[in-house]
Amino acid sequence: MFLAPLLYFFVVSFWRKKRFTMVPDATLNNYFEVFEEYSRPLWFTFGMATIIAVITTIFAFIFAYVVRFKSGRYSLHLLFIALITLFGGYLAKIYVWKTILGQTGILNSALIMLRIIDEPIVAFLFNPIAVVIALTHYMLPLAVLPIYGSLRSIEDTPLRGALDLGASPFRVFWDIVMPQCKLGILVAFTLTFLFAAGDWVTPKLVGGPYTSMIGTFIEFQYGSRFNQPLGSAIAFTVIAICLLFVGTVALLGRALLKSR
Repeated sequence: MFLAPLLYFFVVSFWRKKRFTMVPDATLNNYFEVFEEYSRPLWFTFGMATIIAVITTIFAFIFAYVVRFKSGRYSLHLLFIALITLFGGYLAKIYVWKTILGQTGILNSALIMLRIIDEPIVAFLFNPIAVVIALTHYMLPLAVLPIYGSLRSIEDTPLRGALDLGASPFRVFWDIVMPQCKLGILVAFTLTFLFAAGDWVTPKLVGGPYTSMIGTFIEFQYGSRFNQPLGSAIAFTVIAICLLFVGTVALLGRALLKSR
């Protein structure tokens, strides 16, 4: 049930569109058109996905590290607060950020109330930064889980022993903690990267016309131009790039496991 639709659209990606109908064919013209016409959106999409994945992974690591080593008896409470946000709903979070960053949102209202600005700032919304903020907020709990799992497996005895032997907190962190949580960090980065690369709702709702990621173009081919062959070719190009990325991460993760 999962593979059959993918197989169908993969076959369609080699067909041609003639007016409003699809002509069965075996041509690579759609893929050539993807790299000729949509290379810039592809670069922009995966660049944005990388930025979002890096920022999300950094914040997730900081939060997971605090929960594991610094929060004491409140660790489960903090972890529960992070996980309960997953039930907030994807679209609800997007519209919340759209409300916060909008002209009549909380941010503009607060700045006007403090008399820092005289009129609302339009630039808060419909830009790449708004997309980064919204997606980072949504995916942060997802990235916390694998990192916290890796940190949870680290025993306290080697950490205390290293401190007793005169190691600085930074050396303990860098030589003991980091080597044992690299795989969790890698998994968190991969999850957030793949989700951001395939997302199109957030760029459409809070990114505006100047933040069109590749998912928007795929939706446009299916919904407006009725060009399923080209839309399928774009989609499978994204899938191929993501598979190459996942393969690279898998090889890196295997190397990290061997080095432990």
